Amino acid sequence: MQLRYTSPPTSTMPSISDLVSSHRPDLTPYITLYKHFHAHPELSHLESATAGTIATQLKTINPNLTLHTSVGGHGIAAVLSNGHGPTVLLRADIDGLPVAEKTQLPYASTATQVDSDGVRKPTMHACGHDMHITSLLAATELLSSCAASWAGTLVLVFQPAEERGAGARRMVDSGLYSLVPTPDVVLGGHVMPYRSGTLGTKRGLMASAADSLRITLYGRGGHASQPHRLVDPVVMAAATVMRLQGIVAREVDPADSAVVSVTSVRAGEAENVVPDEAVLRVNVRNVVPETRKRVLAAIERIVRAESVASAAVKEPGFETTSGFPFTFNDEQVTERLELGFGAHFEPWDGKAGYMRDAPRLSGSEDFGILATAVNKPSSYWIYGGIDPEVWDKAEKEGRLGEDIPINHSALFAPVIMPTLQIATDAYAVAALTWLAKTS
Repeated sequence: MQLRYTSPPTSTMPSISDLVSSHRPDLTPYITLYKHFHAHPELSHLESATAGTIATQLKTINPNLTLHTSVGGHGIAAVLSNGHGPTVLLRADIDGLPVAEKTQLPYASTATQVDSDGVRKPTMHACGHDMHITSLLAATELLSSCAASWAGTLVLVFQPAEERGAGARRMVDSGLYSLVPTPDVVLGGHVMPYRSGTLGTKRGLMASAADSLRITLYGRGGHASQPHRLVDPVVMAAATVMRLQGIVAREVDPADSAVVSVTSVRAGEAENVVPDEAVLRVNVRNVVPETRKRVLAAIERIVRAESVASAAVKEPGFETTSGFPFTFNDEQVTERLELGFGAHFEPWDGKAGYMRDAPRLSGSEDFGILATAVNKPSSYWIYGGIDPEVWDKAEKEGRLGEDIPINHSALFAPVIMPTLQIATDAYAVAALTWLAKTS
C-alpha cells in the first residue's frame, strides 16, 4: 500500500476547520493500515515490526520528514520543519498487551510473542494503540498537505512501551531532545469505551498515578501431609490479599480516590506439595500525591506484618515493576484546545460531539513525561470508539457496564469509522491551533 505525499497548495488563510476538512486524506488506505496494525500487535519493548511499518509509512507520506528510529528502544521521532513558528509535539503509543483477542473480527489478532520473562503470550491491541498510530499517520499526511497554511515545526513521536510506563522515559533518557527540537507544547489523545463520535478535553488532573509491584512471600515448603513442619506461603498470601483490601476501605478518605488490586497470585505446581514462596502482583492507582505515598506505605506495612504473623523464613521481597506519573492538563493549553475543537467538532448534545469537561481517564499514562522532562505544558484528550448502534442499544437496555468492552478487555476493538476520522481530525486541529498562519 502506498500513501503518497501531496504538494502543499497555495494558502488563502482558511479557518483551521476548513483546512482540516479540505486536506483530510482519503482514509480508505488508512482503514487497511489500521487492520494491519490490529492484526499484528507487539508487546512492550518488542515493537520492532510495528516501528518498521511506521517508519516506512512516514517516508512515503512525506519524504521531507527528518526521521529518527530506535529512540529509547523501538521509538520513532520525525520532524517536519516549516519555517519560523512554534514547535508542536504530537504523540501516539504503539505497544500491545498480553491478551488473547476474542472479538472474532476478520482482522483479529492471533499473534503471540515471547515476553521479557521468556514466556510466550498471546498479544492484542486491547487498548487501542493501533488507532492512535493510524490516526497520527493520517494526520501527518493532512498536515503535510496543508503546509502552506501553517508555519513552525511539527514533531511526531511514536512511543513504545506505554503499557509498562517506561517508553516515554526511555525515549527522553536516550536523547530524544538532542534529536528533535524542544516542543513548546506536547499533545496527544486516547480512544476510550465511549460512543464513537464523542471527543472530550479536561483541565487539570486527567489521569491517575499508577504503581505496579511484585511481592514475594517466603515460606518453607514440603509434603502437604505435614503442615506442622512447614511455613505455608499460600496461606500467607491469602491473608495478605484479604488484608490489603482494607487499605482503601479504612485508610483512604471517602472523599478521595484510590484503588489497590491484587491481579495475580502464583504459588506451587502440585496438589501435594506446599511451595517455598508465593508471588503477588499488585496494582495501585491514586489521584492525590499524598494519598499515593500513604497507600504504598500501607501495602509494605501490611505485607511485612503478615509475614511476621505467619513466621516467614525471611523478609518479603518488593520490586516495583512499573510506575506512571500523574497526568495534568495545562489550563492555558487546554483552553486553546477547547476553542479549536469547539470550532471544528459538533457541540456535545448528550450523546455525541465535543465536550469541554470530559471524564478523567480511569487508567494511567506516561505521556506527560515527554513534557515534564523539558518543563513544557501538555494536554491529553479522549475520544470514543464504540459503535453508536451498540452503545445506544446497551444504553437503552441499561447494560452499558455489562455490554460495552473496556480498554484491556479481550473484546475491546474500536469501530473504525467514524473513530479514525475523529482521531485524525483531533491531532490536526490540535497542531494547527498553534501552527496555523493568521495573516
